[in-house]
Amino acid sequence: MIIVMKRGAPQGLIDEVVAKIEHLGYRTHVSQGEERTIIGVIGDDRPIDPGKFAPIEGVERILPVLKPFKLASRDLHPPDSLVDVDGLTVGGNEIVIMAGPCAIENREQLLETAHAVKRSGATVLRGGAFKPRTSPYSFQGLRERGLELLAEARLETGLKVITEAMSPEQVKLVAEYADIIQLGARSMQSFELLRAAGESGLPVLLKRGLMATIEEWLMAAEYLLSVGNQRVILCERGIRTFEPLTRNTTDINAIPVVKELSHLPVILDPSHSTGKWEYVSAVACAAVAAGADGLLVEVHPRPEEALSDGAQSLRPERFATLVEQVRRVAQAVGREIAEPEWTSKTPA
Repeated sequence: MIIVMKRGAPQGLIDEVVAKIEHLGYRTHVSQGEERTIIGVIGDDRPIDPGKFAPIEGVERILPVLKPFKLASRDLHPPDSLVDVDGLTVGGNEIVIMAGPCAIENREQLLETAHAVKRSGATVLRGGAFKPRTSPYSFQGLRERGLELLAEARLETGLKVITEAMSPEQVKLVAEYADIIQLGARSMQSFELLRAAGESGLPVLLKRGLMATIEEWLMAAEYLLSVGNQRVILCERGIRTFEPLTRNTTDINAIPVVKELSHLPVILDPSHSTGKWEYVSAVACAAVAAGADGLLVEVHPRPEEALSDGAQSLRPERFATLVEQVRRVAQAVGREIAEPEWTSKTPA
């Protein structure tokens, strides 16, 4: 349920409504717009009698929220959310490009890739230190050493860094090094991990599960929001279908659907959603045309030698071409590409 206060309702009346809701055992989420304040009632599925609030002066109307996700709903928070990542904004007019190797393999590979993606226009460096792999015999990542290399790459290039945490125990360690914590598709419904990542206070990028509906995806985001973390970024990465010619099926539909249902920013991973580098640029352009707020792209200087996902990784020169193609699409729909900052430590 949401309670819409009258235009210009004083803070005292807002506090009165909040106190009454909390007295009934519910939590509140207050969204203050330029003209009106919306108070969301958050809790379990027990019915609430709207009549309890109607007599309160300053209440304009009371509306039910029928969606199971409340905090993620645009009903409760009409304007788009802007996620601040240490000065970089995800969800505004500028499209944020995150790029880098699927897995951090060694120092030389990571730094070479970091400089290359920054030259082309990326503002966030991605790289897996902990790798969830289908086979236990596949490369599992460098773990904490990989995190240390990410921190070195950030210091040398000025790029923000994003990397995945796979368990609640890993969240604290990852948070010491990362600017954004990534939760992978396999972890979307690991509820203790969701809570731990949310409680870290860092921005969290939440990938859609392999076979998750959009509603299930938003309910996972609700876990992050419910512990007080408002800096949540959604990432569409393709879903599993019967089609064998791509790794997954890119759900372009999800971008405008999520934009309608939720205020959270949404980006797309064209690398995992296709599984083949040949299709990555086309799908990236389609995502931006559909309204995506960013891209998460895999780049490797020598994909044929990659220890993980080489088939879907772009060479740096192909990534540069992708960025220029995306830039043109962005301009066509009235948006821009967020530009990296250059310092004396990061020569062009």
